[in-house]
Amino acid sequence: MVALAPAAIAPDTLPAVAQVWTWLAEVPDPEIPVLSIVDLGIVREVAWRAIGCRAECVVTITPTYSGCPATEAIAESIVAALQDHGVADVRLETRIAPAWTTDWLSDAGRERLKQYGIAPPMRGSAPAETGSAPPARQLIAVGAIGRGKPAASVVECPRCGSTRTQCTSLFGSTPCKAMYRCLDCLEPFDYFKCH
Repeated sequence: MVALAPAAIAPDTLPAVAQVWTWLAEVPDPEIPVLSIVDLGIVREVAWRAIGCRAECVVTITPTYSGCPATEAIAESIVAALQDHGVADVRLETRIAPAWTTDWLSDAGRERLKQYGIAPPMRGSAPAETGSAPPARQLIAVGAIGRGKPAASVVECPRCGSTRTQCTSLFGSTPCKAMYRCLDCLEPFDYFKCH
């Protein structure tokens, strides 16, 4: 059986940009599939551009960080999803400034992370465009007093809501996560690190 390419959309019947955003909101992140690429905030812009008598859908993305192993898979998923909806000409453009920040995660995405058992990053704790970081709620780490070590941010347990949690490893199952343990319910969980 031969797979047929999707039929091209005639320029006079182009889907609205809002419709394209809806289709992109269905594309899951390959590392955290409970989130869409729109929830993550990596899709920055969608526009139609005339190329002769054709129209090209231009999707501008900002990778979560330089060298993210999922970037290529995300790009392929975007093209495939739009082509499945009949958008034959798709151009991906990468915008690296301003750099992606966890503050771009949608409210719905943060809630999905929590329901999935991953503590979402705190708002306002990622570096601002000016290079300064807003103050975050902090606790003094045990043994850190007088040693010049930074205080640890308060991470809420996604299972029971306790703020009595402890970082067990800065390295989680993916580069964007750290491992934590709740000191009340005793459950381990991932924390989506602030960027």
